[in-house]
Amino acid sequence: MTTQTGPRRRDAAGTRRLLLEAARRRFAADGYTAATVRDIATDAGVNVALINRYFTSKEGLFEACLAGVGDELGREASEDVTLERIPHDIAARLAGPHAAQYRNQLLLLLRSSGDERAERIRADILHTFADRLATAAGWRPGDTDAEGRMLRAQITLASAIGIALVRSSTAMEPLASAGQEDLAGPLRDMFTALLRP
Repeated sequence: MTTQTGPRRRDAAGTRRLLLEAARRRFAADGYTAATVRDIATDAGVNVALINRYFTSKEGLFEACLAGVGDELGREASEDVTLERIPHDIAARLAGPHAAQYRNQLLLLLRSSGDERAERIRADILHTFADRLATAAGWRPGDTDAEGRMLRAQITLASAIGIALVRSSTAMEPLASAGQEDLAGPLRDMFTALLRP
């Protein structure tokens, strides 16, 4: 058995990951303004000064959270998205084993920081996912009803985010405790009505 002498080595990547996870939860639950860097650091179990070291500021941490959400959601949806699969995927994210993490990702996209760069990142993520939904429904730029199809895709995206919001902030039953299979059918009906060509 070896004993470590001297100061403990810092795991920069691990510390960044802990801070990002804690910040996502805090920003999603409390909002940008109410979430403090001290609370985020405490949740992560690290010194508050490390936020400035790794992210420059609270704004930088928020931007990193948004960029991370975009990257993760983009990887999850990187394969070809089909209209038939979308309701099942969303039901899994809303009520499956990683529902809390996904809910935080969606709720984070609703939080405004007042920082112009962060707002641009947030808007880009939302537009990207609306584009994916519209494309799965057959939308192509320049189609005769391109604007109408995009509007329907954006309404679909807003509905999914609204479900996550209601499930996380109210006890509205049976929605709050609905399981993955409970959600898949109604989501399929809604998506078919909104997105089917």
